[in-house]
Amino acid sequence: MQALAFDQRLEYRRDYPDLARRRGESIVRVSLAGICGTDLEISRGYMTFRGIPGHEFVGRVVEASNPELRGKRVVGEINAGCGRCDACIGGLSRHCPNRTVLGILGRDGTFAEFSTLPDENLLPVPDSIPDDAAVFTEPLAAAFEIFEQIHIGRNQSILVLGDGRLGAMVALALNSRSYEPLVVGHHAEKLERLSALGLNTTETAPDGKFDFVIDCTGKGDGFRDALAMVAPRGTIILKSTAAAGAELNLAPVVVNEITVLGSRCGRFAPALEALAAKRIDPRPLIDGIFPLSDGLDAISAAENPSNFKILLKPA
Repeated sequence: MQALAFDQRLEYRRDYPDLARRRGESIVRVSLAGICGTDLEISRGYMTFRGIPGHEFVGRVVEASNPELRGKRVVGEINAGCGRCDACIGGLSRHCPNRTVLGILGRDGTFAEFSTLPDENLLPVPDSIPDDAAVFTEPLAAAFEIFEQIHIGRNQSILVLGDGRLGAMVALALNSRSYEPLVVGHHAEKLERLSALGLNTTETAPDGKFDFVIDCTGKGDGFRDALAMVAPRGTIILKSTAAAGAELNLAPVVVNEITVLGSRCGRFAPALEALAAKRIDPRPLIDGIFPLSDGLDAISAAENPSNFKILLKPA
């Protein structure tokens, strides 16, 4: 099959081995796949991954262990747990120590014609959600994870650091729950586009301190910047993963009694609900759709800081 495969470097292949369906899993024909910051980090060595990257997708099931899934249009939660450990039994398979992660850890991803996931990871997409909106389900789920982890009061101030793909998703998720975050970034055109979606934005470092600062910069020094903007006894939420590390001075965390919360993947149901109810329409963030054969050009476009979301269309 056709695929973008990474082994020391990313390359387009027409001869990638066809996928074999494991017991309890489905084969999905990928309709659209999104390129995110993690995919770009993988191309720089993050997680020492080898294989097919990609984990944001919408597709249609062509083979399944569960016959009710066959032919269904689906999205898929990306962490495949062992099903036997304490984390899986407790409903936290995304923290299973033996998990595979779609396109990130031990499992080929979605920059290909076909992909595989356990049947239990797949969620049917309501007819009201078009493919070019459904493909945003995974990053939106990651944004909604914040609400499962922590309570944010209605009178508390929120700063989103970063005007890229992740920052946009987090800000839109907050906005859909009637919060009014301030997005700070460095790209005037992107901030203008976010403003057009009803978000508060600024290109200048704001005065004052914030109760919550959410790092979506995708950079190793994002935490340092967040520390400079969070109020005493405030909370920093780390959403970024970056291959490059950064030096940290943790003294301000202690002196100012800062809470630091790591936040990664989330359940897909809240994201699908928000998309189906039209509380979020992420489609204005799409800056290009490339055929899989032009996948290397798509990666270059995704690396362009002026772009939000670049999609791949395998078929």
